[in-house]
Amino acid sequence: MSKNTKTWLIAAVSLIIIGNLIFCGAMSIMGWNFSKLSTVRFDDNEYEFNEEVQDIKINTNLANIQFLPSSNSKTKVILHEQRNLHHSTKLENQTLTINVEDTRKWYDYINNITFETPNITVYLPENLYGNLSINTATGSIEIPENFKFESINLATKTGSIKNYASADSNITLKTDTGAILVEKVMANTIESSTLTGKVNIANVTCQSEIKISISTGKTNLTNIKSKNIISNGNTGSILLENVIASEKISIERQTGNVKFKDSDAKEIYVNTTTGSIKGNLLTDKTFFTQSKTGSVDVPKTISEERCEINTITGSIKITVGHHEDNN
Repeated sequence: MSKNTKTWLIAAVSLIIIGNLIFCGAMSIMGWNFSKLSTVRFDDNEYEFNEEVQDIKINTNLANIQFLPSSNSKTKVILHEQRNLHHSTKLENQTLTINVEDTRKWYDYINNITFETPNITVYLPENLYGNLSINTATGSIEIPENFKFESINLATKTGSIKNYASADSNITLKTDTGAILVEKVMANTIESSTLTGKVNIANVTCQSEIKISISTGKTNLTNIKSKNIISNGNTGSILLENVIASEKISIERQTGNVKFKDSDAKEIYVNTTTGSIKGNLLTDKTFFTQSKTGSVDVPKTISEERCEINTITGSIKITVGHHEDNN
């Protein structure tokens, strides 16, 4: 190694050490509070309404959204928001509307450092409302079980969705990369859609249909009663445990295993390319099965109820009866 190279290396290491010492000294003065390094300013704003609320519409882009029961008879909205991402909040014709107003300039994106998360918290005094519609880009959404709506429509691109609220008609949940959780709800139909997130639906009663669309990710269905259950996906396993459909269960996967535990329907259709299908159903079926390279093991029963299973490289093993060991 030449003398010049050694000199440059020593200088570079020295600069790194000096930089770290300056950084540690500055952070010690600030009590290691990284939020003080933020270049984005936040405001806390509060709105309170005495009028009755029926419908709720929220349109934002970065904020997490949470609903909570109100301690009095008033509706209250608390916003922790970026100064240049202000939200207009109003209540007109029994509709609570919260809309983001993005006033950022191009240069705001250059030096955009923040360690805080915008939040929208809605406090509601009643438990029964009309239509709920929420659309956010990167925020997460959580609706507790304290409320019931006529319909629920929740959408986010990269955030997660947790819904514990029931609806008289439809519940629609959509996210690109976030997870979806639905638990302890009743509805006419439930439709969930995600590209790379995980879907968990548990303790649900649906009068008509549950429809799940997923590109890559696991799906877990537990303790569910519905008329029809339909799940389409590319890559990812699906588990159905104590899932009862009065009419049909239909599952499509390219790559992913399908497992039944104490589940049943009058008609069951499963199609996979490389996944295996196994588990136990509760009642006899007439089985129609096909696997090009995998083994097939199903009961030779005859019934008016139908179970059709097709896979290319996966195996098929189905039993009939309660609490079979499917490991």
